[in-house]
Amino acid sequence: MKLARIKTYIMATRRDFLKKSGLLVGGLTFPQFLMSCVASDTQSYRPGIQLYTIRDAMAKDPKKSLEKIADLGYQLVEHATYSGTQDFYGLNPSEFSSVLKNNGLKAMSGHYALGNSSMKGTIRSDWEKAVEDAKEVGLKYMVCPFLDEEDRETIDDYKKRAEEFNKAGEICKEHGIEFCYHNHAFEFEEIDGQIPYDTLLTETDEDLVKMELDIYWAVRSGQDPVAMFNENPGRYTLWHVKDIDEESGEFTEVGNGTIDWPSLFEKAKKSGMKEFFVEQDSTPGDPFDSIEQSITYLNQNVLHS
Repeated sequence: MKLARIKTYIMATRRDFLKKSGLLVGGLTFPQFLMSCVASDTQSYRPGIQLYTIRDAMAKDPKKSLEKIADLGYQLVEHATYSGTQDFYGLNPSEFSSVLKNNGLKAMSGHYALGNSSMKGTIRSDWEKAVEDAKEVGLKYMVCPFLDEEDRETIDDYKKRAEEFNKAGEICKEHGIEFCYHNHAFEFEEIDGQIPYDTLLTETDEDLVKMELDIYWAVRSGQDPVAMFNENPGRYTLWHVKDIDEESGEFTEVGNGTIDWPSLFEKAKKSGMKEFFVEQDSTPGDPFDSIEQSITYLNQNVLHS
């Protein structure tokens, strides 16, 4: 039986097997164990997905959506929504964990707003509860994904954010979780002759604050990820993996754009990357079609190359 047919058969029976047996082989689900047997090379990283990519589907039916991404072969998820009242897509920590487990998925990371005093479950309000809920779900990383304009107008603003990140990182560390910051493009725009991203790197404690490098935004803003890895080795614990369309410069499926992913993944150890998450902020059609295209490329060119 050809490898492609074996993959199809395994994925078709994956969910039924998990529900009936729950068998683990060396820490892997049985379908993953079978894949490791038929593949001649070792998969170094487990494919992850940032759930913001399928946000509309998650808002409508999170359970069905998680089943679909598991069937596509994703193993890890990074959630994109949490608040003190909303929990995880309307599911409490126990319910969310159960749905993930039933589909052979693991929530490894999540995005959390900087927030304000009236918004619970953020870095600035009720952070302890957010961290406790994250711990219950099994998260290893908690990420600040964005800074509003009023929080990043000056270099001093960035220094204040660094102080807040250090404090948030201390609480995370007490619970065995790592705190990270996720970039866009604005962090690389000069303010008074200084690069805000450099300020965040130097003003935060590297033992308390790591980086989730959004490679799309870094490259689009003119940065060289490899040079970044060389300058701050081990700092980039997480990656967001999404590609740049050659003509429009907008988001496209991984492998469908201009970024040389095999070469970048060769530098993963240098960067400190532990996990990565496919993300595509907007898609030309059904987002599930796009994330299927992305994982197919990664399996053929990076994870099983």
